[in-house]
Amino acid sequence: MTAAPPRVGPLLREWRNRRRLSQLDLALAADSSARHISFIETGRSCPSREMVLRLADHLDVPVRERNTLLIAAGYAPHFPEHSLRDPQLRELRNGLERLVTAHEPFPALILDGGYDVMAANNGVGLLLSNVAPELLEKPNAMRLTLHPDGMAPHIRNYAQWRGHLLHQMQRQLALTRSAPLRTLYDEVESYPPPQNCGEELAPITAAPALPLLLENDGRTLAFISIIATFNTPTDITVSELALETFLPADPETAEFLSG
Repeated sequence: MTAAPPRVGPLLREWRNRRRLSQLDLALAADSSARHISFIETGRSCPSREMVLRLADHLDVPVRERNTLLIAAGYAPHFPEHSLRDPQLRELRNGLERLVTAHEPFPALILDGGYDVMAANNGVGLLLSNVAPELLEKPNAMRLTLHPDGMAPHIRNYAQWRGHLLHQMQRQLALTRSAPLRTLYDEVESYPPPQNCGEELAPITAAPALPLLLENDGRTLAFISIIATFNTPTDITVSELALETFLPADPETAEFLSG
């Protein structure tokens, strides 16, 4: 037996509960009434296409899931999904590649919604110099960082950095219904710590942002990262892209990278 397709009412109620909004809160934000919101959630009223999109907007539903809501309400998807190599996204991809190249000699990379690496500059090679070749065949940022054959044995503050990355994924999972992301989280969360984990530095508390402390040929390089996403995307692929750039966290790292 196949499961019945999801109905839009329960899906909207789930998103409203995730956002911890009452029916009245959502109704006021969407210029509707609590009674109408209740009728939509219970299936007594079928929302228009415009109402589905309006409610999704006020509930901050990810772009991919907005299509799911539309389909559940009986409408065609609204947001397209193009490959980053699609001709329609050529200029966007070219612009992103120029951005990561311009960030050299500091590392920068483009990630999709599952943390797969879509583009990277030469500076990223410094971070990956000790990574096992098989992890580079289809590079995924979480696997590259936390896998025992990846960067993990060379991260001096591994426990802190692992906790930061897992918390980042947990926040993303709270915003999405992504089964692949959940699978990835369960995988990387199960990785054993590197054998030298007990030798890591004491927890960093004084830095302005949590640094990545990476052992490299007898020196410790310190980086802080910035993640940028697109504002008001209208394509699913674009909505899930992220630009991650790394900056030196101390003068020694800046001097080494610029030398």
